[in-house]
Amino acid sequence: MELRTEIQNSERVRRLLAPCFSAERPGVYAKWQGAHWILAALADLGYPPGDTALHPLREQVLATWLDESYYVEFEATAKSAAYRRRGVPVMRGRYRRCASQQGNALWFLVTLGLADERCGDLVERLLLWQWPDGGWNCDKNPAADTSSFCETLLPMRGLAAYSAMDSGAAATAARRAAEVLLTRRLAYRISTGTLMHPEFAKLHYPLYWHYDVLGGLKGLAELGVLGDERCTDALDLLESLRVAGGWPAHARYYRVSANIALHHDSVDWGGTSTRRANPWVTADVLAVLHAAGRLRL
Repeated sequence: MELRTEIQNSERVRRLLAPCFSAERPGVYAKWQGAHWILAALADLGYPPGDTALHPLREQVLATWLDESYYVEFEATAKSAAYRRRGVPVMRGRYRRCASQQGNALWFLVTLGLADERCGDLVERLLLWQWPDGGWNCDKNPAADTSSFCETLLPMRGLAAYSAMDSGAAATAARRAAEVLLTRRLAYRISTGTLMHPEFAKLHYPLYWHYDVLGGLKGLAELGVLGDERCTDALDLLESLRVAGGWPAHARYYRVSANIALHHDSVDWGGTSTRRANPWVTADVLAVLHAAGRLRL
């Protein structure tokens, strides 16, 4: 608890929260300084749960992701038609929805001890939108019939976190989502065995809504399934990326700046390098390897 209090009172947290309580408060989902992303960062840092000072941010997030538009669905047969109306398009029986938004909100609200009965509404939406293969996708191409890793990871984590409070349908849905990653060994095509995307084999921090093997393994660790043999190749890859002192951040999705603008982050998360360890990436890797039984702390 002492460490959590130190995190709460840190300069890093002060800088993270500053935009959300400023006169020019960014939109809830403004990348990366809106309330949505700040709460996600706090949850990942280990900020102490149950802080009522965060309630205004929670209210912004829930008002956004439980807006009435997410309860409106309509059939669309073409990509252009999917953008013409407010609501969630359904194409060939699949909901085309960026479920990473509701999924991430569910995860950080539970993790930060800010969950209330409305988190059950987030779960209900995620269960409704889940695709037959177990994941989610916002692709408006009618032919798209396979879930997206980027849209599946965060709902999986959110449902897994929520299942600690209600282990019914949420736990089942989280396990189904895990199969999307596991059947592809977290980064490889089923058809050819080749890497699905170059970024999946790079390490990043923060990951935001993106995906890489470390993010996938981190999510599966929360489900307690790193012992599945289909995680082996990703774990081997992760170990192979070690440099002197730990693991690097190969790339990043942010620019450090206190100015409110697209893709600005108010704090520095250690930068990028191919040879220098990044402390945030290293901490996540060590936690994953420990959970996988490959590291004794």
